[in-house]
Amino acid sequence: MTAPKATELRRGWTTGACATGAAKAAFQALATGAFPDPVDITLPRGGSTSFCLAQQAMGDGRATAAIIKDAGDDPDVTHGALVSVSVRLLEAGSGIVFRAGSGVGTVTRPGLPIPPGEPAINPVPRQMITQAISDVAAVTNCPADTEVTISIENGEELAKKTLNGRLGIVGGLSVLGTTGIVRPFSCAAWIASIHRGIDVARATGLTHVVGATGSTSEDAVRRRYDLEDAAFLDMGDFAGGLLKYLREHPVEKLTMSGGFAKFTKLAQGAMDLHSARSQVDLGYLAELLQESSAPMELVEQCRHANTAKEVLDIATKSGVDISSPLARKTKDAIRTILRDAPIDVEVLIVDRVGTITGEAAFDA
Repeated sequence: MTAPKATELRRGWTTGACATGAAKAAFQALATGAFPDPVDITLPRGGSTSFCLAQQAMGDGRATAAIIKDAGDDPDVTHGALVSVSVRLLEAGSGIVFRAGSGVGTVTRPGLPIPPGEPAINPVPRQMITQAISDVAAVTNCPADTEVTISIENGEELAKKTLNGRLGIVGGLSVLGTTGIVRPFSCAAWIASIHRGIDVARATGLTHVVGATGSTSEDAVRRRYDLEDAAFLDMGDFAGGLLKYLREHPVEKLTMSGGFAKFTKLAQGAMDLHSARSQVDLGYLAELLQESSAPMELVEQCRHANTAKEVLDIATKSGVDISSPLARKTKDAIRTILRDAPIDVEVLIVDRVGTITGEAAFDA
């Protein structure tokens, strides 16, 4: 029997692309008195797309257009969000000025592509909008000097599901996108967020950052240290993305906190800790127990266990500490990835209720 073909995941459009379409439609309405619907935009890396307008309005010297974001099959928190742009003409020579409307955040920390005090509208969306307005201005002979205010419906609430708060973006979401296209289930966006978190931490003078595999592991570190939110990098499964960037952009101290199974994979050398992309080697754990002088009966029992959790449970029930040796092995693996980067590393193994069951301390 032939296996069914996998259905290709549907791509979507970035918030920046939607904002560009809305801005172009609004400016064209100011220039000509009519909204283009659908509105076409050019994508940064070539090609084009078009958007239907969900809303349009004009009056008091302003034009506003809105587009509903379609993120395709990507699990994006902004999928279905209403992205609206209001445009008004400014005095000649003013250029294009960007404003954060309702639901769009403001940058408050250095280290991001946009300086503090500016609306969280990233460089590529700004370039896309500027180009779109300039293109219409050239055809209509309408000056391109405009104020562009971007809003995202319910953006302040949606932002709570993102890393914006930790990055120092307050009041709402960021307007993002480097290609205009959302490619579904890409790891790139998450890893890019980790990198920006490191940039912010370094730019604000933080010397101690935390890479945690999840909220339980993160909370364990919060109970141990009084650190700023910006110190906590939402690493998730992307240990490699965090460590390789820190190798080139070091900080003084790094605490890595995670569960027993995920850090077993990291100790084995895996850099992506997701269950679909790396597996626990139970033989590795059995050898670790043997190196720790555990009874051979226990070693063999663990070698034939079903899961890493079962190994941990068996060892704990027998009074054998396997978490501390694993923490030391994990630290060794982390140091290998970091190479000679001047970073002091601490590793915490955390169980499912948030208890630290093993650790490898800082060197200093």
